[in-house]
Amino acid sequence: MIYGRSLFHIVASLIILHLSGATKKGTEKQTTSETQKSVQCGTWTKHAEGGIFTSPNYPSKYPPDRECIYIIEAAPRQCIELYFDEKYSIEPSWECKFDHIEVRDGPFGFSPIIGRFCGQQNPPVIKSSGRFLWIKFFADGELESMGFSARYNFTPDLLTVLGL
Repeated sequence: MIYGRSLFHIVASLIILHLSGATKKGTEKQTTSETQKSVQCGTWTKHAEGGIFTSPNYPSKYPPDRECIYIIEAAPRQCIELYFDEKYSIEPSWECKFDHIEVRDGPFGFSPIIGRFCGQQNPPVIKSSGRFLWIKFFADGELESMGFSARYNFTPDLLTVLGL
């Protein structure tokens, strides 16, 4: 039953994240015909062989005002390796305050942060400590770029490798 309860909390967190929205400079998001046109993006993924996901419209420019949450789930006793392809371009800014990719070690937006990435240089290989990675792609209302393509695969976690 604990698994069901955990799944409930994860789904509830995703709904709250989607409803909260995110905007530049902390201004509130207003309901206009423009924001109503926004297309859903992001996914919860748990394909056994790994997979690929991209920013919206990749390799063309991603649209403005997007927040996409990708959650990758590995099988029990596995970890995740995440690779970003070389064709990578996210609007550069100081501390990646505007357009960015944020990666967290766990299934939630409050899980420990691994890194926040933007600019022209693709991020390094990212390895989770457990069976979940939470990835957010955020684009503000200005200066779109090509975006990203990322692929992931699964590896045994350290305890499994050590035979524990």
